Amino acid sequence: MHNAALAALRLNWRYFAADVSPPDLRAAIAGAKAMGFAGLNLTVPHKTAALEIMDVLDEKARLLGAVNTVVFETPGPDGDWIPVGRAPSEEGRDASPGHLPVRSRGCNTDAGGLARSLKEDFQWPEDVAPGLRPDSKLRGASVLLLGAGGAARAAALQLAEEGVASLFLVNRTAARAAQLAAEVAARFPAVNIIQALPRDPVDLVINATSLGLKADDPTPLDEDWLKSRRPLRAYDVVYLSAETPFLRAARDAGCQTANGLGMLLYQGAAALELWTGLPAPVEIMRAALKEKLHV
Repeated sequence: MHNAALAALRLNWRYFAADVSPPDLRAAIAGAKAMGFAGLNLTVPHKTAALEIMDVLDEKARLLGAVNTVVFETPGPDGDWIPVGRAPSEEGRDASPGHLPVRSRGCNTDAGGLARSLKEDFQWPEDVAPGLRPDSKLRGASVLLLGAGGAARAAALQLAEEGVASLFLVNRTAARAAQLAAEVAARFPAVNIIQALPRDPVDLVINATSLGLKADDPTPLDEDWLKSRRPLRAYDVVYLSAETPFLRAARDAGCQTANGLGMLLYQGAAALELWTGLPAPVEIMRAALKEKLHV
């Protein structure tokens, strides 16, 4: 999706993947900085480890405790730090290796990508609770979140920041769910957090576990519960399949469903805009993803 976007923007850039083992992460980031890279994306298992490597962190990365996007920055004409990819040519990429100081800024676009995907995929109602900001369609919602790992943590904190009313946390290891619940409660005390399955239908259930990456994975939620409680909406962060076993069971139960393709798209679009300073060609990126992933 990034290379399709770069071509559409007529930028002489290239996005490529590289395998980096955890012990080599610091050296890899330093090497990219030295070679004049505009930035990086990081995926598991590097998102948490990168926190200690970054020169600076943005507010979202600090809140979520994870970095998925690195922006290399250099001093601009007025002395403020600006992205290397957005600097004038004489002060930017050609000058950065060894000529001007460069620093790494750790950012997180995952959580924002999830929120934008949820609002778009489900065409979330515009009406919100009285007295709350009208800019978030998720405010006042009840959500069941499955999982307590990195993806679930990002989702939980973003949902709480969006202003959901109730957040039900369920994980195979109860202690991890309790740890996540305590963290969310400390940061967002207005959110009602329950470590159990809801007794009544909720507005949304999200699978943030790894179940669904394989075609023969079991569903992370009992199918009888889905049929009896029937959440209005079901979302799976997994995007490799158009319909995971969880989403299939949710659809059979009468739920509106969506997979994680939108989250992947919008976190990537946000990263691209950080690097280039240009509006991301979202529809071109979406088409490239659908073609590649066959969803």
